[in-house]
Amino acid sequence: MTEIADVLTRIRMFEGKHPEASVLSGGLTNENYLVRVGDERYVVRVPGPSTDLLAVDRENERHNAAAAATTGVAPQVREVVPDLDVMVIDYIDGTTMSAEALRSPPQVRRIGASLRRLHGAPAFAKDFDMFRIAEGYLRVCEERGFRIPGTYRDRRTQVAEIEMALRRDPPTSVPCHNDLLAENYIDDGTQLWIVDFEYSGNNDPCFELGDTAQECAFDAELRRELCEAYFGEVTDRWLARMELHAVMADVGWTLWAAIQASISNIAFDFWGWAEERWERAEAAFDGSAFDGWIDDA
Repeated sequence: MTEIADVLTRIRMFEGKHPEASVLSGGLTNENYLVRVGDERYVVRVPGPSTDLLAVDRENERHNAAAAATTGVAPQVREVVPDLDVMVIDYIDGTTMSAEALRSPPQVRRIGASLRRLHGAPAFAKDFDMFRIAEGYLRVCEERGFRIPGTYRDRRTQVAEIEMALRRDPPTSVPCHNDLLAENYIDDGTQLWIVDFEYSGNNDPCFELGDTAQECAFDAELRRELCEAYFGEVTDRWLARMELHAVMADVGWTLWAAIQASISNIAFDFWGWAEERWERAEAAFDGSAFDGWIDDA
């Protein structure tokens, strides 16, 4: 990775000033730094190596981050250094959330409110399709000999079933974040801000709801709460679409983690993360509710 001291010399808005940088923990793809310039604070994002293998399009990310900021639930983009793929964004003074902190009905309703605002953003630059993303990840793994879970290819029939069900009468595509780990929400005491738009793109809103419910380990009641908070009602169709998209999130992010296990220099157990998600996906494929989700969707 590019040294942060070198990066700071390339940022025009810091010219003639004395920026001080410190590492922000938690990034799984990039290194993030809190940069202080006098009384002002910013976040400087420095990308990790070979993120093109993870289907990250930096031009798409920059466009979408700026579009998301117009809604007031995402920070402003202040500057980019295109040849380094470095972004400078406003620092949000608040608490980085955890899955445990978000597992309550009031917090779920706040998530729904923030997502409705985000999904009202101007159209994002590109679409996001986890079925095609997962296919691309699998090609990367096969071409480079990266390890994947041994039963991954055995589930192609059920993945095709999910795609067929979700392609029928989908809701209108909206600008989505598509990677809403709990840590991508920041609570400023008034609202939940949303950060990190690497995988953003226009998508079925049910993917967004299912993905964040999965990442935050919401139980059935909290998933119903999120459905009602977002759509204003709970129906079998909406819930089934959320659940199937949640399974696909695990299918895709399993391979994302498998690639990271081979290329990343971030100190994190990516292979363990891949195994955890694949075990959860297989449990859903084999679960008694799966066929009902297909029918309801």
